[in-house]
This record gives sequence, structure tokens and C-alpha cells, in this order.
Amino acid sequence: MVSRVSTVAFEGIEAVPVDVQVMIAPGKMNIHIVGLPDKAVAESRERVQAALHASGLSLPVKKVTVNLAPADLPKEGSHYDLPIALGLMAALGAIPGDAIADYVVLGELSLDGTIAPVAGALPAAIGANAIGKGLICPHASGPEAAWAGADIDILAPRSLIAIANHFRGTQVLSRPEPAVRKMAGAALDLADIKGQESAKRALEVAAAGGHNLLMTGPPGSGKSMLAQRLPSILPPLSPKELLEVSMIASIAGELADGRLTDRRPFRAPHHSASMAAMVGGGLRIRPGEASLAHNGVLFLDEFPEFTPQVLDALRQPLENGECVIARANHRVSYPARVQLVAAMNPCRCGMAGQPGYRCLRGPRCQADYRARISGPLMDRIDIRVDVPAVSAADLIRPSKAEPSSVVAARVARARDIQRERFTALGLAAATTNAHCATAVVEDIAEPDAAGLALLRDASEKLGFSARAYHRVLRVARTLADLDGEAKVGRIHLAESISYRMSAERMAQAA
Repeated sequence: MVSRVSTVAFEGIEAVPVDVQVMIAPGKMNIHIVGLPDKAVAESRERVQAALHASGLSLPVKKVTVNLAPADLPKEGSHYDLPIALGLMAALGAIPGDAIADYVVLGELSLDGTIAPVAGALPAAIGANAIGKGLICPHASGPEAAWAGADIDILAPRSLIAIANHFRGTQVLSRPEPAVRKMAGAALDLADIKGQESAKRALEVAAAGGHNLLMTGPPGSGKSMLAQRLPSILPPLSPKELLEVSMIASIAGELADGRLTDRRPFRAPHHSASMAAMVGGGLRIRPGEASLAHNGVLFLDEFPEFTPQVLDALRQPLENGECVIARANHRVSYPARVQLVAAMNPCRCGMAGQPGYRCLRGPRCQADYRARISGPLMDRIDIRVDVPAVSAADLIRPSKAEPSSVVAARVARARDIQRERFTALGLAAATTNAHCATAVVEDIAEPDAAGLALLRDASEKLGFSARAYHRVLRVARTLADLDGEAKVGRIHLAESISYRMSAERMAQAA
């Protein structure tokens, strides 16, 4: 007799259907698992055997063969435990086989028969809903899976006995409810920042248009504080963005108790992070920090201290919004539309250009430090701003600063303008000026005559690349949206060009 149970394998954030076939036949008592299982799947025979024994079921003195089809697809993870166990229970007659035919099953078994949570419950629920089936998942993953839709039938048992009782009708399981994560503690606020008005303005512009930002300044000037407060002025995630972000977090196993939040992700990896940690990969391919920051902020503190190979690996995600991990026998793609915020010191000693300080290495210290960041990567950063040391006057008698709620309202208005503009043009994929196509930018950010003359002169003097030219237009369009202007003017282009220039080029231009 052969029983069948449906489950999934994960390729990126997509759930690929897998058919678990269990056959009990005469032969030496043993459990054989075939179908390209990894070590975690191969070890499931011991977990399944112990869990069935704890639940009051004993395996027959026969040969048990488990086939995971398609057989040429690699199977990874411990979520195959529960479908194998239910397949065995159906083959033994403990549960009706036709009852589980309408469900996709995933879960890890403990030795006492309880079901432990696994990663990927939300993508599995979405995949099950797409093929018209329900979902059986661990109790802890139920609130996460419930977000896949109100129509999908979801069972979230705590143990194998609970599943058996449910199908017998003696203990009917209720459908889990979607859960929302409550943010702990008070949110960080821009009002905490003393001084740094120009940096706050740059932060607002970056938030309004989704632009990449680089802050340069001495230690203690407040660069990290500014970056950490960027999420407080960003608008909440839209339903579509929330689903994408949650699916990636689910695959990575970072949804605590299956609870979702509409706060944009903020990832700040250490500068010792490897390439696999940043863009994804590893022995078991997982999403990296760039993908976990999808639709949110990727903050790289001590920017030049990252290895050049890791930084250059970010070029493609910043341009295409996607991390593609290609191996000899595997190819996986994760979405990675991030807003890059970087912070760095002017030189290795951190005090270059400060009054009363003279570096022993001279200008070479600053040049060598900045040379660790490649030109093509710098070209993808729209806004570059100097963050000077905070003055004593700002610390002793600080001026009243705007709270994040006021700035967030302006950012939300600018984003609404952009969304309406792109919707009118039939560009539903583009939501911010930073991510719209080049041909579209030339139409929506066409400057007036004075602005065009300024842009032409600046391009010739500063040697803008084609990418830099269009990114200047994007930032100018965002500045015009913040002012509520339909046309990009000279003043918007002037501010946009000033953000593009480094301190050295600004000095040359002066």
C-alpha cells in the first residue's frame, strides 16, 4: 500500500510542490528515504520513529520506503518530518488517507511527538493556496501562515495525537488567527539629534525618494544615530511589500512567534560580514542581509572597513533590486530592493580636516581610506553629505528640533505624489523616484531652461557619468515633490548636484 502526502521544497522564496510517497512492503524492518535528501532529511527516520512510538503507534515489522518526488530536486531541512509521519500513519490506518490529501504538510517532530516550528510557513501557505489546498503546520507557525488568506484551511496542531483526534472528530482544531508583532520600547526620534540640520535635510530627501545615502564625518558626529532614525520617518509597508518582506523573513526563520509587522526592516551587519552573509548563499542557500533588508534600510557603518569584494557584490542588488546566487547545480534569486545608508570617517584616523588636527600621514591617509570603495559603487550612491562634529553650542543650548512625526508627514506626502504619478503612467512596479526607469526619469524630471543650463555646466565640470546624470535628475524630482512643485527648477537641481559632489569637488567648483 502506498500513501501520499503533499509538502514543499523552497527555491528562493518560492514553494515548489513535493510529493511524499510512503510504502510498507514485506522485508527487513527499516526505513529508507530516497529522493536526494540532505542530512537533516535523512535523520528524520529516527525522529519519526520516536515520535510515533511516543504517540502510541509502533511501526510494523516490515520494510518502509519513503520517496520524495521529484527525485532530482534536492530536499533540505527538517520540515519533512511531519509529512513522512502522516504518510506512515495513513499507511497504518491511524488516520484516513483521503483526509490529508487536501493539505500541504510541513513541520519538525520532537521525540515526544510534539511538532516544532519550522521556517517557511508563510511561503508554504501561499503555495498551498495557489494549488487549492489547505495547510497543516506547527502550532507556533499558525499565526504566520494565517496571513496567506482568509479562505485557506489551516490546521496548526501541537502534536501528532492532536492531528489524529482532529481527523477522528474527537478534538477539532480551530483555525489560527493572524498575529501582529508589537514594537517594544519607544521608537527612536529625530528630535534626539542635536544640530546637524543639513544631515537631517539629506535624510529627509533620501527617505522621500528612496535614495542611497553616504554620510562622512569624524567619530561622534551622530552618523549612526541619524541612520537608526531613518525608519521612523519612512512610511509603513504596503500590503504587497509586507507580504514580500515577511516571506523572506519566514524563509530565513526570523519571524518571532509567527508575528508580522508593518515596520520597514533595518539591517546593520558588522563590517566583518562575508559575501554569503551579505548577498546570500552558503552550504544551505539562505537569504543574505541585502535580501532581509528588502523594502527597508541596509545600514553599513564603517563603510570602507568592509572587504572590497563584499561591497562590490552589492552593485547588482542596488541596480536591479535582486540578489542572484548562481552555483554549478543551483540558481536561486532573492528580492533585494534596498535603500543603502552608509557611514564612514574621512580617513582611517577619523579626524582629517578637523581644526587643530594634523594627520602624520598627510593627505595620503584620506586618499588610501577612500580608495577602498570602488568608483562604480560610489556612482550608485545618490546623496553624499558631510556630517561635521557637533558644536558645544548645540550641546549646551540645543535648538528645538522637529520630531520624526512631522518629517514623516512630509515624506508621506512626497511618496503619495510619486505613487499617483507612476500609477497614472501605468508603472505599478515603480513606487519611488529612485527605482523608476531611466526613460521615465527624463520625462517626469525634465528641468526648466535655467535648470537645464545649470545641469549642462555641472555635468561638463564634474564629469558626470550617464548613471550620475540620471541620478541627479531623480534626486531633483524628489526635491520638487517635497516642495509640491510640478516642474523641476534650478533650485532643485542645484541642491541635487550639491549632494552629488564630494567635499573635494565642491572645493574645486568653488
